[in-house]
Amino acid sequence: MRWLMVGMLGLFFITAPVVQADERSFGESELRAQLSPVRYALLSAEMAGKINRLSVLEGQTVAVGTLLLSFDCSIQKAQLEKAQTQLAVARNNRKGSERMAELNAIGSVELVNAQLEERKARDDITYLRATLDRCEIKAPYSGSIGDISARAQEFVQAGQPLIEIIDDSSLQLEFIAPSRWLKWLTPGFSFEVFIEDTDQQYPVRLERIAAKVDAMSQSVKAVAIIDGEYPELLPGMSGRIRIAPSTEQ
Repeated sequence: MRWLMVGMLGLFFITAPVVQADERSFGESELRAQLSPVRYALLSAEMAGKINRLSVLEGQTVAVGTLLLSFDCSIQKAQLEKAQTQLAVARNNRKGSERMAELNAIGSVELVNAQLEERKARDDITYLRATLDRCEIKAPYSGSIGDISARAQEFVQAGQPLIEIIDDSSLQLEFIAPSRWLKWLTPGFSFEVFIEDTDQQYPVRLERIAAKVDAMSQSVKAVAIIDGEYPELLPGMSGRIRIAPSTEQ
C-alpha cells in the first residue's frame, strides 16, 4: 500500500511491504472433488406426438435396449399398411408390364414407369419404417434412470428432453489442481479421496488432465477414476482429496 504525504519539504512516498502468498499453501490444503458419471445422456423426442406409454421410473436400473418410452403411432402404422398394399399393386403391375413387353404389347417407357412405381412404393415403406423406429426410445446403454420430464398421455414436441439416463457402472472424480503440479501429476498417479456422503475413503487413479491451464488461477482441471466397484457411490457426491506436498519435485 502506498501513502502520499505532503510536507513543507515537498512530496515523498512511504511504501508498505507487500505480503507474498505461500507458493505451497495450495498443496498443503485439501482439494474439493466431485463424482460424476463417465457416460450420461438426456434423451429427447425425435418426433412430435403423444406419449402412449412410459415404461420406467426415476431411479430404476435398466439394461441396454430396454424400452423406456413409446409414442402413439397408430397413424404411422396405418400409413405403413397402406404403403405395403401399394407395393403389392405396383409389383403386380411391373410383372404384367414385363410380360406385355415380352409380347411387344407395350413400349420401353411404360415398362420403366412400372418398375419405377414399384421402387417408389418400396421407398415409401422404408421411410415409414424409419419413422416408426422413432416411436420408441430405448436405453442406449445399461444404467439408472435420472430425471423424467414427461408423463404418459402428454403431447411433446420434437427435440424436447424427456428422460435422463446415467451409466453409474463407472464413476469419475473431477477436481481442480495447481498447474505447477503438472510436472509430476500425470495419468496413472494414484491417491485417495474421502467422500463426505459415505464417510469413507476410496482409491483413485488419475485418468486425464485438461488440455489447457486457466491463466487467471494458474490451475487445471483433472479427472480421475474410482479404482474398484462401490455400489454406495452415486453421481453428485463430493469429498476431499489430499496429495502430500512432499511429492512435488
